[in-house]
Amino acid sequence: MSHHGRRANPGFVTVTSTSSSSSSSSLSAYVDIAESASRDVNTMDEWVTQCGVQRVEGVQLTSEDGLDWQLMTSQDVAASSSLLSIPNNLILSSSRSKEELEQVGNIADGADMLFRLGGGAEVPLFYLVAKVLLEYDRGDQSPWFPWLNSMPRLFYNAVSMTDVCIECLPPLVFSLSRKERVKVSNFYDAIQKVNFLSDQTKRNKGLVNWAFNVVSTRCWGPDEDKVIVPLADMFNHATDPEVAISYDEEGNCIAYTLKDVPAGSPLRMSYGDPTNPSQFFATYGFLDETSPATFCKIMYIQPNQELLDIGFDFSRMLFYKDTGDISEEVWDVLLYQTLMGNKEMQQAFYQAHMQGDVDTKRQIHQQYFLQTSTALKAHVDSFLESLDDLADRAKDKDPAQHPRLPLIQKHNEFVKTTFLRVKERLDPMVAQATGEEVLA
Repeated sequence: MSHHGRRANPGFVTVTSTSSSSSSSSLSAYVDIAESASRDVNTMDEWVTQCGVQRVEGVQLTSEDGLDWQLMTSQDVAASSSLLSIPNNLILSSSRSKEELEQVGNIADGADMLFRLGGGAEVPLFYLVAKVLLEYDRGDQSPWFPWLNSMPRLFYNAVSMTDVCIECLPPLVFSLSRKERVKVSNFYDAIQKVNFLSDQTKRNKGLVNWAFNVVSTRCWGPDEDKVIVPLADMFNHATDPEVAISYDEEGNCIAYTLKDVPAGSPLRMSYGDPTNPSQFFATYGFLDETSPATFCKIMYIQPNQELLDIGFDFSRMLFYKDTGDISEEVWDVLLYQTLMGNKEMQQAFYQAHMQGDVDTKRQIHQQYFLQTSTALKAHVDSFLESLDDLADRAKDKDPAQHPRLPLIQKHNEFVKTTFLRVKERLDPMVAQATGEEVLA
């Protein structure tokens, strides 16, 4: 780990007073949030070093286009090696932001509004968004200015999509995207209740959206206390990551390798469940083509507790991308639904599942396989038709007006490829089961 000269960390600066009637500072002249504006990542890289961030030799930021940046290593790095050490007081957190904002003004009024709008679970995220807006409002006097000025301007997630883009999404990512858009709308309403931001900042929906995107795409940690770690927030996502995050006794953030990493390799961490690329797409705005599987898109079932016990879960009801395999949970959920008209058999199946009675489960599955496989085939065929309809809807739209549309089309093709592989495996199963039924 290399050591560098240090200056005072930005910490959480106490401000004596800021009123809602104050004029916005000159920061907007420097942090241009227009989507075409460039990112000053190099200055941020120098700033984190001056603030005490330490890194192993060879760890560096790279970009091919100046828009998308990532961390990589120019030297071989052994497994379990420390890559980065970020001082505790350089870390933005929900809890610290709340404490500072309570000193600055009436953040509680904004949080209360969010609760009333049904967004109570999002309050920790809201504190971070308000903190980002406060630092934006402070102009180039903000100690966080180099970090703010390195942030992306162009996002591809749900909050950034046009209505036309949203209409071209399949049901699951459509639903997730609508939730993200409702969330940011609620954040905007809650921001209007605080008194420590200028009116110009509070009333700028594009700016609030940008702050929301910065926070939601860069934070991690438990729901009650989200954190953003400068420089470590530049790790991209991977299903099979090279990097993990931990904290030492003093609360400093340590990024370390999970395996040997050869020179020239990207350094990536996991953003969450790799079997739910739709969630990544809605929240972060990227397509995870390394995902091994995707949710089967069965969204017409309203699960009761027994269905949840059986395995009704987006992360468990999977279609596998490369093989077309269908997870056991898909078959179990469909069989439970098939047995709705036979409560005695349905309970026998449920009890067999809960008790681990594999033989009884298999017997019931075999007995009703024609019905469950036919139902699954109907779902797959119908979903493939809906993807074709979405493709027709998107093909005449102008990407210049809807720049996220090409990525949406790529996402839909990714899902279609997976469903076609499932269909290749499923159709012969149904044909065989139908033939056996006729012979019987």
